[in-house]
Amino acid sequence: MVLSRYNLAYGKGFFKNTRLIPIFNQKMEMILLVQVLGALYGLLAVVFGAFGAHTLKKSFTEDQLKSFETGVKYQMYHGILLLVLGFNMGFTTPLESYMAYCFILGVFLFSFSIYGLCLSASKGRKWKWLGPVTPLGGLLLVIGWGLLGYSFIANIL
Repeated sequence: MVLSRYNLAYGKGFFKNTRLIPIFNQKMEMILLVQVLGALYGLLAVVFGAFGAHTLKKSFTEDQLKSFETGVKYQMYHGILLLVLGFNMGFTTPLESYMAYCFILGVFLFSFSIYGLCLSASKGRKWKWLGPVTPLGGLLLVIGWGLLGYSFIANIL
C-alpha cells in the first residue's frame, strides 16, 4: 500500500481506524514553498553577491559587474518579499497563489538569466538566447507587484 496524504486524511487502507489529521494541506504547502524559496533566494543572493564582489570582479567588465549586481539586488528584494508574504498571507485565494508564483518564477527568470548572460559574456561566449528571458522575468515581477496591489484594494472595489 502506498502511504499518502489521502490515506492519512481520509482513513483509507491501513489507516482506516485512525483519525490522523493531514500534516500538510494545499494551503500549508504553498506557505512552506514561499517561505523556503524566499529563504533560498536570500541565501543565494548573499553567496552570489560575495562571489561577484570578490571573485568575479577580476574577470568582469564594469557593465557586467553592474548587471550582475542588479540581478543580486532584485533576487534579495524579492526573497525578502517572499518571506514577508509567506508569514503574512494565508494563500487561501487563487490570487495570492498566482502572485507568489509570479514572484518565484519572475525572480528565477530575471536574476538567473542575468547571471548566465554575465558569466557567459565574460568567457567570450555570450548566451544570446538568454536575452529575451530577462524581460519575461521582469514582466512576471511587475505582474506579481500588480497582483499584490490589487489584493490590497480588492475588497474596496
